[in-house]
Amino acid sequence: MTGKQRGIGAIQTGSRLLNAFVAIGRPAMLRELAEQADLTPAQAHAYLVSYRSVGLVEQDTHSGHYRLGPFALNLGLVRLRTHDPLRMTSEEIVTLSAVQGTMVSLSVWGTYGPTIIQVQEGPSQLHVNVRAGTVFSITGTATGRVFAAFLPEDLIAQQVSVEMADKGTQRIGAPSSLTDLRRHTEFVRHHGYAPIEGQPVPGVNALAAAVRDYTGQVQCVVTMIGAAGMMDTRCGGQRAEALLAFVARLSANLGYSGI
Repeated sequence: MTGKQRGIGAIQTGSRLLNAFVAIGRPAMLRELAEQADLTPAQAHAYLVSYRSVGLVEQDTHSGHYRLGPFALNLGLVRLRTHDPLRMTSEEIVTLSAVQGTMVSLSVWGTYGPTIIQVQEGPSQLHVNVRAGTVFSITGTATGRVFAAFLPEDLIAQQVSVEMADKGTQRIGAPSSLTDLRRHTEFVRHHGYAPIEGQPVPGVNALAAAVRDYTGQVQCVVTMIGAAGMMDTRCGGQRAEALLAFVARLSANLGYSGI
């Protein structure tokens, strides 16, 4: 028989104060921290005294502002060193595929551009030739457009030139111009995802969004693929919102604040 495990209330209460540092995002006075954590100033001060003694928090002697201390930094660095974004995302897309009932692919930036490293099949069989190792066009696919939105512009311009000239590499998605690509990347930066309908496979739609780390760098791109009749690509639609929530949660686990 399993039940709710008993925790330590004081630690759970204290975590609200630590979350206040994260929410405020800058050094803050006692009263501001207490208000953010929904604690009285006296309660917050008692926790801050203890946190200071172990290096979790430090206080500026001139301004009186509190900020996270060296121990908090060390904890964060250990978290970053031991958390593998690709493994995390690889495990999570299994659930995303099952819940959404769609095919889901996981891609990274490879030698030839956006490259699939995992495909999670959905319950409905799709006639889409995607598998690990498949390379996406950066201009003609939702996945490619997401990478293009966040990678350096000179790298993207070079990649577009390669795609337009290189007929030997098998890519999914017909290449198009850099001018056309920029129109799509503006959408991605504004809305957070790339939609595509009936391309590169007629009757199949896709939505793609990036998992980003604490620096804002793209670690990988998650793409939902489904039959046009079941894959709504509009802003605010259920599919788009589910994908955005998914990548936001994984990105938050990597320290990305979305700012």
